[in-house]
Amino acid sequence: MTRLSNAALAALPEHVARPGYDRAQVVPGVVHFGPGAFHRAHQAAAFDTVLAHDPRWGVTGVSLNSRSVAQALGPQDGLYTLALLDAESRFRVIGAIGGVLTRDDPARILAALAAPETRIVSATVTEKGYCLDGEGALDFEHPAIRADLAALSGDLAPTAPLASFTGWLVRGLAARRAAGLPGVTVLSCDNVTDNGRKLEAATLALARALDPGTAAWIADNVTFPNAMVDSITPATDDALRARVRAETGFEDAWPIQRESFTQWVIEDRFSGERPPLDLAGVTFTTDVRPFEKAKLRLLNGAHSTLAYVGLGLGLETVAEAMAHAPLAAFVERLMREDIAPSVGATPGLDLDRYITQVLARFTNPALRHLLSQIAWDGSQKLPYRLLDTLRDALAAGRDPARLAVPVAAWIRFLARAAREGTTLTDPLAATLLDRAQDWRALLELRPVFGELSGEARFTRALERALGTLEAGGIEPVAAL
Repeated sequence: MTRLSNAALAALPEHVARPGYDRAQVVPGVVHFGPGAFHRAHQAAAFDTVLAHDPRWGVTGVSLNSRSVAQALGPQDGLYTLALLDAESRFRVIGAIGGVLTRDDPARILAALAAPETRIVSATVTEKGYCLDGEGALDFEHPAIRADLAALSGDLAPTAPLASFTGWLVRGLAARRAAGLPGVTVLSCDNVTDNGRKLEAATLALARALDPGTAAWIADNVTFPNAMVDSITPATDDALRARVRAETGFEDAWPIQRESFTQWVIEDRFSGERPPLDLAGVTFTTDVRPFEKAKLRLLNGAHSTLAYVGLGLGLETVAEAMAHAPLAAFVERLMREDIAPSVGATPGLDLDRYITQVLARFTNPALRHLLSQIAWDGSQKLPYRLLDTLRDALAAGRDPARLAVPVAAWIRFLARAAREGTTLTDPLAATLLDRAQDWRALLELRPVFGELSGEARFTRALERALGTLEAGGIEPVAAL
């Protein structure tokens, strides 16, 4: 079967949407680090809509850790299919990405960052890609940061590949300063609380360690708005590839799937021209934090709960977990009675209605969202998704019993992986597996638990939750 490409666009079936602009006229105005499924489902699709009105916002992807996206999209001229799966599914070919660079292309990455046309540098590098310590600051002992410090010391030219997004930011911004170019807007789209401010602090910290003049220029010329993106994006599988092949009539090496619902909220804090992303439904606001907090704690916290408890029950997908009545009831009660109070009143957001919408989205029969995918990188996700909520509950004097359950389920998930010898996808995998049979030793990991390890009310609740889960079944947990 013929591969998807520019030449194939005219032959797509009428029901498949395609770029509403001349791709030959597109100018890359965005450099995006981490062009994986999440970016291609959300930000790239939004810029695809913008390009029909303004051709200056094309995307150049940068993949530091893998060549797979570049290898998949290269023969397809950067095109891929986005499947919007719901009661009525839709298919759309996205053309916003002009090309994908890898760490093999250091000179081209620097050229893209230092191009006069570049106005936004964005990122979906996951929580672990920011190389932060347990306090949310740049971890100067992180292997990637140590390597980049050595590579950049005394030389910001493209002489060697860099390991971290932050390292590339400093190198690229230094090059813009040297060329007399204006600053850019650096836009984090990852599930990290206060993501823009943390990335700003990390970038300035690395820049100061290398060149205080560059750090001062960044502080004066570059902005780092907070942002929040929400839409459930299951991993691509062979079933999706086969369905896209049937719908489009072309072979697509890496199509993307997500639910129809999407939300992108950006702090209106741009160093220069702001892209007209409102044309794609993006919300600009003075304060992203209430939206971010609701999403991280309610949606992502509930997702992690379903993943770790559901996997312990032998379930495979989110839809299966929601069909398990006791588990679904527990998660709803957790959201309404334990998590919502930590979110608090949010102007423009009805929390009760939001929770109802999230629960409905979890039951979407068109999505096959694997619990095992959600379970990845638990050491990086749980602090934002559940442990911050636990801290708030303890500070307010609320019972932590239910909130301790997903943490206990994660610990049992680790113990099972260690016992069975299965691969654990987590940057702390070796340490976690080494301590997996002793939950008290796990609590001593300060990058994950911080001061909670010595909190008596939390440790008692966790011990009870572990005992309840180990007794078998979800019914005792649902009764909490």
